[in-house]
Amino acid sequence: MKIKFAVVGSGRIGLRHARMVEINPDAELVALIDNDESIHAEIKKEHNVPVFTDLSTFFSSGIEVDVVNVCTPNYLHAAQSIEVINNDCHVVVEKPMALSKSDAEKVLHHSLQMNKRVFCVMQNRYSPPAKWLKSVIDGGFLGKIYIANINCYWNRDSDYYKGGDPNYWKGKLDKDGGTLFTQFSHFIDTMYWLLGDITNISARFFDFNHQDTTEFEDSGIVQFDFVEGGSGSLNYSTSVFGQNMESSISIIGEKGSIKVGGQYMNEIDYCFIDNYEMPELEETLPPNDYGKYKGSAANHQFVIQNVVNTLKNKEIVTTNSLEGLKIVEIIENIYKLKK
Repeated sequence: MKIKFAVVGSGRIGLRHARMVEINPDAELVALIDNDESIHAEIKKEHNVPVFTDLSTFFSSGIEVDVVNVCTPNYLHAAQSIEVINNDCHVVVEKPMALSKSDAEKVLHHSLQMNKRVFCVMQNRYSPPAKWLKSVIDGGFLGKIYIANINCYWNRDSDYYKGGDPNYWKGKLDKDGGTLFTQFSHFIDTMYWLLGDITNISARFFDFNHQDTTEFEDSGIVQFDFVEGGSGSLNYSTSVFGQNMESSISIIGEKGSIKVGGQYMNEIDYCFIDNYEMPELEETLPPNDYGKYKGSAANHQFVIQNVVNTLKNKEIVTTNSLEGLKIVEIIENIYKLKK
């Protein structure tokens, strides 16, 4: 029996989710939901499913559904996830799971009450370099971890924020959440997935060239210790001229050092480990292409397959709700230092 999906939010990411459901032989797209009625006819024609303006209208329709993918602006994720859960469905929620730890906890609470799964979209975990990093760390090949540095240097100019349009959600603190939530939560997830939680955080924040387009910083320098040992830093910016420059992680350990770099942590830049031979990796998929802008790896087909396999009891959730909550908590703890 196919797993039935509906997608709320029909922007680029939402429609990508829809396409990944459509190409999966064990999944079926049953509806799309978007509050912009001007696009309903077009997306209905393209995907050949009913289109609704909101979740309540969709659930009132009686259409059978197992999973709803929440692909709306950041500030809606938690409330819509809870609405989906309370209508007896599982949730796939795009990053971030919520914009506060307390809201993420509410999602987790409702999911436990209703015995429903929450799949947090952190598709970078599926990239070959990320899977290789995980095998190196979990295999103990580096020994004790001394230092881990994450650098994320991207370009997001006025066009991305629609010139500071007051009616647009990106760039608004209460709706967007900030640079770490919208641009770089994937890389904070990679850090957490590999090396665990952080403590003893210090940070400096800057707004170099986004004063007219965002209500928050465009750059930051963050230092911390890992709870499980070692120290680290996160340096990030959306002020890079012209195009994305780099997303990288360098790890210095007792028995070796590694660096995964490129624009999207998609290239092995350095590997020197005692008595270790670097394996040949699969080819990394290209980043999500948003026209002028590009984002993290286009691995959403693996997210959908994980949902299908988990609900069919073939595997476990790749990024569960507790992990999604922890990423929100880490970002929230960093941003507390701005006050």
